[in-house]
Order: sequence, then C-alpha cells, then structure tokens
Amino acid sequence: MTGKRVTSFDVAKEAGVSRSTVSFVLNNVTSVSINEATRQRVLEAARRLNYHPDASGRKLVSGKSSTIGLVLQQSPEQVFADAFLLRVMFGIEQSVSQYGYHVLLKPYDPKNLSGYAQLASEHLVDGIILSGPRQDDQEIARFVENGFPIVLMGQLSGSPLPFVDVNAVEGAATATRHLIQLGHRRIGLITNASLQYTSAQHRRQGYEDALVGAGIPIEGELILEGGYTPESGYEAMQKMLGLPQPPTAVFVASDVVALGAMKAIHHAGKHIPEDIAVVGFDDVPLAAYVDPPLTTIRLPAFELGWNAGEQLTRLLLGKELEQQGLLLDIELVVRESTMGRIVI
Repeated sequence: MTGKRVTSFDVAKEAGVSRSTVSFVLNNVTSVSINEATRQRVLEAARRLNYHPDASGRKLVSGKSSTIGLVLQQSPEQVFADAFLLRVMFGIEQSVSQYGYHVLLKPYDPKNLSGYAQLASEHLVDGIILSGPRQDDQEIARFVENGFPIVLMGQLSGSPLPFVDVNAVEGAATATRHLIQLGHRRIGLITNASLQYTSAQHRRQGYEDALVGAGIPIEGELILEGGYTPESGYEAMQKMLGLPQPPTAVFVASDVVALGAMKAIHHAGKHIPEDIAVVGFDDVPLAAYVDPPLTTIRLPAFELGWNAGEQLTRLLLGKELEQQGLLLDIELVVRESTMGRIVI
C-alpha cells in the first residue's frame, strides 16, 4: 500500500519550525537569515522523512524553473527522423543534470510564426540551447538584446552568442576529397537541409572548396537540397539520377538523408559503390548496418551536447566562458559504400 505523501508541513512539524522556514532552507533562499542550527534541523528532518520539494514550489520561491530549453529549428516530423539527435540530447542531459537542471525539448518549425521566445517570456526555461540556427531567424536578436542566456549548437555569422559546433566546412571537404582521391570527377551534393541553415551552408562550402582545390568545375545541377529526412534524400537522388549524365559519386551531408538517397539508387537498379559511391555525414548508429555500410564523417554527438550544456550552465551560474566558440574534431570513417572499384 502506498503511504501518505510527505509534505513540507510534515517536515516543519518534525523540525519544530514554520513551513516558510522549511521552504527557505530547502530552496536555498539566501536573502533570508536562518541560523545554522535551524538549517541543519530542517535538513535532517527532510532526510528522515524522505521529503523532496515539489518543482513548482521551488519555481515560485526562486523565480527559476531549473529547466533549460533545447530548441530545434525543425518540424516535429524532421525531429522524429533525426537519428543523430538522441546522443546529443543525452550529452546535454548528462551535463546539465550535474547542476540540478532538466531539459525541455521544443521542436520549432520555422514556418510557425509564433516562435520560441515564449519559452523565455513565460519563464518556462532559464536558458536555451538553440540547435540548427538559421540566418533568417528573427527571434535571436531579441535574446541578444535582453541578455537572455542562450548557446548555439551551430554558428551564425556575426553573432555574439556563444556556440558549440564541429568544423563542418573541413568535414565536408574531407568527404569530397575522399571521393576525388578514388578518381571521381562528377560528384553530386545533397545538402542536409535548406541553405537558410548555416550547417547546410558550411557543408556546401566544404564540398565546393574540395572541388575547386582539385580543379573540378562546380555544376549547379549536381547540387540539390535535402530536408533532414530520408524522403528528402530519396527525392533529390531521383532528380540526380534523371540527369542526362548522372554523377558517379554523391556526398550527402546527413546520414539520415543519405539513407533515402541510397534507397533511390537501389530502386533505380544501380549498385553502391560500383555505379555510384556515397558518403554521408554524422555517423549515426545505423550507418554501419545499412547495405552497403555507409562511409561517413563521424561527429562527436555526445560531446556536442555535453559541451553545449556546460556552456549554458556556466552562463546561468554567472561564470565566465573559457571560450566564446568551441569547434570539435571530426573523423572520416571509410566503409563499403565507397570501397568498390576506383574510377579511372
């Protein structure tokens, strides 16, 4: 049988103090003077009764929610398809929980004009990690003006906000150079998302830098946009295969999008990598188990989340940031999707 729920009234009675004193002690309210003997008596009574303050009560006393918002610049459908996200979220949760914070996930479709500023204006969160910033995002300027704690997972040109990211330009260039070294000269690109996203811009830039460095002309018909989902990769790859001269290789700037592209190649009766070599980006867990296993750029997903959480909690605790921007290392993982015959 479940016992009666312990309340602050029970703790107050056990400790011989008022309920307000219990609230001040357990919520660590420093603006009220309470002698140390009383404080210890309350803490001991709470331990004996196994009492834990209600989160809503803590918020009323402290004015803080003890929650950080993880805002994703994607529709719910895109979030559900994002196989990279889970490890990032785990990194954030593990990082911020050290400091007593919880994580609120908020998908935000950029087409929804209501925005995500309400998380701050309604005091639902104490700070925000914004994943996948866009150049056309009007909300960010408000946060900068108001000094609300926010950390970017990604980068925005000219923004003063702290960020955690990978060197996506170099990662995309590494992926493309790998295909060039295999002898490919007609190499397609399917981006991870719309080019409104800085991550998509950086990955396209790396692809183009590698082509230019090898003396290969950039062809607009070989550059198509994905949209975070396998369906977007499937549709883009179908268009590429329909060209009078399809590419012999394609860099797909997201493993999830690459899964759709690979399916389109199979449905067209072509083989990977014999007819078309494929390189992805992210190294999601499924990448090693598709047919054929996907060559990709490995990103440190957990570390991205962990460091974003660390940056934000430092801001919330009033500590200086050691670095305003943090770029994490990437790695090329070569698998069977590019390990067939070399193009001559």
